Amino acid sequence: MGISRASFATILGLCLVVLCMPCFAAAGKAQTLAQLQAQFSLPEQRIDLAQAKLVIDRLIDPTIDSRAVLREVDALVAATKARTPTMASKRGRMDVLLSTLYQPGAWNGNRPFSYDLSDPMGRNRRNKLLSTYLTSRKGNCVSMPILVAILGQRLGLHTVLATAPEHLLVKFVDDQDMWVNVEATAGGYKFDSSYERETGITPSATQNEIYLRPLSPREEVGAMASTLMEHFAAQKNGEALLAVADMALAANGKDTVAMIQKANANYLLLQARYASKYPRPADIPKDKLADFQTLSRENLAWFAKAEQMGWVQPSEAKEQNYLQSIQREKARQR
Repeated sequence: MGISRASFATILGLCLVVLCMPCFAAAGKAQTLAQLQAQFSLPEQRIDLAQAKLVIDRLIDPTIDSRAVLREVDALVAATKARTPTMASKRGRMDVLLSTLYQPGAWNGNRPFSYDLSDPMGRNRRNKLLSTYLTSRKGNCVSMPILVAILGQRLGLHTVLATAPEHLLVKFVDDQDMWVNVEATAGGYKFDSSYERETGITPSATQNEIYLRPLSPREEVGAMASTLMEHFAAQKNGEALLAVADMALAANGKDTVAMIQKANANYLLLQARYASKYPRPADIPKDKLADFQTLSRENLAWFAKAEQMGWVQPSEAKEQNYLQSIQREKARQR
């Protein structure tokens, strides 16, 4: 009854996760997803990345204090402005932003932000929440670029999110009106060619522009919502997962993460409605066959669509190579 691609889709995300969170009541879910839809529906010039991120994060953890988070964001903006020379170039302003985050000093209370080597695969979903990152100062390939993009937006820099396989990055417009990649997990800059080589971007993915493309504000909301999709997938909440995936795809028809999660949502609905109740497809009542067939077809179709666009399922070898690099970095820091 449908496929799960060796259970990959149930844990798919920009960084793989397994942590489950409490389920929302149906009424609460509808209300909060309406708040997310409201973010997607805003005119693009009115989308505030910090506000959108907080809407998403509060769907995962409703106890987050949005005002407290925004105060911390504002403090980092003020600290960066205070360190920025009056006539600084755009590149110079970005350099100051990065040093404010990653170099110890009074500007960050001598608590610089850094990559979380203890959770390199992002298995603890709470580590992707903005509130967690601001408190722990330990981030990942989701929280770190999102904070840089938020701060850049508030500092008047043209900063946007972009994607690579299982990764978010930041792009900003420099003094020559050229897009420059900011690798937030390392606090520096990186060429497109490096991402293509290191993350295994396929020729078809490049041709279809599913990665390394500056995202529009609405598309950025969809990219940030990948963590919420992971949350609903871990809950096995197919209906909520499908709703969020559809919002993301409406914003960005090239969002392969949302495509895979939409395939996964249909698989979860198949399991809940049919596999858990009927031992064989032949046992399914005739009046439910159309729904069963639609879910099965959609499950297969969205996987196929993502693959046609150039998405490739991450390999175990790639994950092991990455984990080995983390171990080398840990040893270097001892």
